[in-house]
Amino acid sequence: MKTKAVRLYGKEDLRLEEFELPEMKEDEILAHIISDSVCMSTYKAMEQGSDHKRVPADIDSNPVIVGHEFCGEIVAVGSKWQSKFKPGQKFSIQPALNYKGSLDAPGYSYRYIGGDATYVIIPNEVMEMNCLLEYDNDTFFYGSVAEPMSCIVGTYHAMYHTKNGSYVHNMGIVEGGNMAILAGVGPMGIGAIDYAIHCDRKPGLLVVTDIDEARLQRAASIYTVEEAEKNGVKLIYVNTNTTPDAENYIMGLTNGKGFDDVMVFAPVKPVVEMGDRLLGKDGCLNFFAGPQNSQFKAEFNFYNVHYGATHVVGTSGGNTADMIESIEMMNKGLLNTASMITHIGGLNSVVDTVMNLPKIPGGKKLIYTNIDLPLTAIADFEKLGETDDLFRELCAICKRHNMLWNGEAEKYLLAHAKAI
Repeated sequence: MKTKAVRLYGKEDLRLEEFELPEMKEDEILAHIISDSVCMSTYKAMEQGSDHKRVPADIDSNPVIVGHEFCGEIVAVGSKWQSKFKPGQKFSIQPALNYKGSLDAPGYSYRYIGGDATYVIIPNEVMEMNCLLEYDNDTFFYGSVAEPMSCIVGTYHAMYHTKNGSYVHNMGIVEGGNMAILAGVGPMGIGAIDYAIHCDRKPGLLVVTDIDEARLQRAASIYTVEEAEKNGVKLIYVNTNTTPDAENYIMGLTNGKGFDDVMVFAPVKPVVEMGDRLLGKDGCLNFFAGPQNSQFKAEFNFYNVHYGATHVVGTSGGNTADMIESIEMMNKGLLNTASMITHIGGLNSVVDTVMNLPKIPGGKKLIYTNIDLPLTAIADFEKLGETDDLFRELCAICKRHNMLWNGEAEKYLLAHAKAI
């Protein structure tokens, strides 16, 4: 069977190609990809090529398919897995396989599986590690953003706290405590707000900061103070660029106690250091943002580490349990990860999107792999709709959903967009 896919041949060498997939083996699965969301990690793999920890050395002759946040349908199942999987089943995937200690992952390391493709061969190890996840939802894009959402869920689970005289790490944020999300209205920060408000272990106070007023207002219109209050969370948005003496103002919201949990969503030295200063006794700082600079450093107050038991953790991705939790919460309507998505496009737009990802504003870029469509901001639908029937209808649909991408819009797009 032929597939169309975006493959990585070397540093800054991505190519959209059509080629023949090998015959499926008895321990493999043939699948049809429908959607993939573009991750900054794919940009890093493109930029680093074989210097990336997950990318093989021989991609110049054996290129790999990129994309690791994907969702689709099973087409055929090898005999080994026929008791567990059936043709027609929808699936999502946890790319962090950790198979026999290897860093190999779909979207980085494999010739015949990755999210930016029409058809793929799912290798045996994905099923062996229980990383092929049944997805019971008629909207595909939620399955794509389940992977980035699982990274957020993992961040919450990685937080920990202690009690005086005990060496036990109590995992998770402090329930009913003070929490801050710094630089928190980008696509991943938005997801972290959503989870904080709707998970089963909520903070009492949630302060979200950023320096972009438009993004803060957009976040506040999606995750409102009123919605948070209904769920027992006092939510406060703060523009640290325009609020006088912002750090003291934020600390004052805790009556000087400080924050139990601080998450930093930008690899910016002053932001990390402010997060440290905001910590209260036994406060936990999670550095979520992955810096491109391998020498990125920030100061941390070790007086407070010694006498105040403050501490820092870092997370890079979630595990399978985190992804299952994300999917279950989305299926129950507890999370609306559509808020992370700001652009849509077809498979033909992937190369340019990945190559220029840091320069493209907004949040998640969602790719539908079977259509031909330039990467397009949802905010531009209305203007484009003046001359284009497809975008006119997509705009009308999105207006019914607070200008968020949604299942109705996905179905219309898949039915009416040009096939690739």
